[in-house]
Amino acid sequence: MLSYLIQNIFNALQWGSFYSMIALGYCLVYGVLRLINFAHGDIFMTSCYIAFFVVAFCTAHLAGVSGVPLFVITLVATMALTALLGVGIERVAYRPLRAKGANRLYVVITALMIGFILENGNLALLGASSRSFPDILPKTVWNIGPITVTSLKVLVIVSAVVIFGILQFIVQKTTLGMSMRAISYDKFAIPLMGIPVNTVITFTFALGSALAAVAGILFGMSYPVMDPYMGMIIGWKAFIAAVVGGIGDIKGAFLGGFLLGFVEIFVTAFLPSSYKDLVSFVILLVILTLKPTGFFGVAKSTKI
Repeated sequence: MLSYLIQNIFNALQWGSFYSMIALGYCLVYGVLRLINFAHGDIFMTSCYIAFFVVAFCTAHLAGVSGVPLFVITLVATMALTALLGVGIERVAYRPLRAKGANRLYVVITALMIGFILENGNLALLGASSRSFPDILPKTVWNIGPITVTSLKVLVIVSAVVIFGILQFIVQKTTLGMSMRAISYDKFAIPLMGIPVNTVITFTFALGSALAAVAGILFGMSYPVMDPYMGMIIGWKAFIAAVVGGIGDIKGAFLGGFLLGFVEIFVTAFLPSSYKDLVSFVILLVILTLKPTGFFGVAKSTKI
């Protein structure tokens, strides 16, 4: 029983790592713009496909590249291309609405439409058939008694922790992070202080999309079946995890992702898998009922 419990803890840490990495992207954009970028889950999906084609290109044109070098090339290229995608979405879809002072409802509708465009554009270009994500890194399996841990599982967990640390440093210790926090505090006064608001917002979208790319590559390596709608459910769940943790707070998004991962894995471990979403969302609903701002969120007042 103890070994079964420990095995599921490792599984929950891996699954929660994906939710955390995606939730951090939601948190970044919301923290700066007070905007829920509902297309973020589909950016995660697109990054997985980008990584697939980067690997195919490297295999065809860079003979002899494999293992760690191939993983590094794929990671850097996918993060860069996905960041460009995020910047393009911000420029084309969100910036015009922001410039015209559009109601937040219109921005939310636009975000949903961007998600549908990414899903159905993928479907139109690549077809409905699932694709298998290629093996990039050789997998090492460690058997500690009855407990099995793979090198990929450790890589996913460590990556989530490292990304959280880097993001926390950027937001709290750098000038750019200070600008991001200042915009979230008073977006009208900040331009008067000489801070280039659009540049900071562009960086925020690029950084959030790059985080989705890391999650996309690691997810594809862990669960190597891709389809155009793979980002929809995991994206919504990561958003819920960010809300439970306290959306707008990096610590909250990070821990909220792990909380949801633990709930889902342990519900599946001890109950029929069909109960997973029902029990998970009931638990999260109870948490939000008791603490509507999430674990680390703070209620904010608006001056009228």
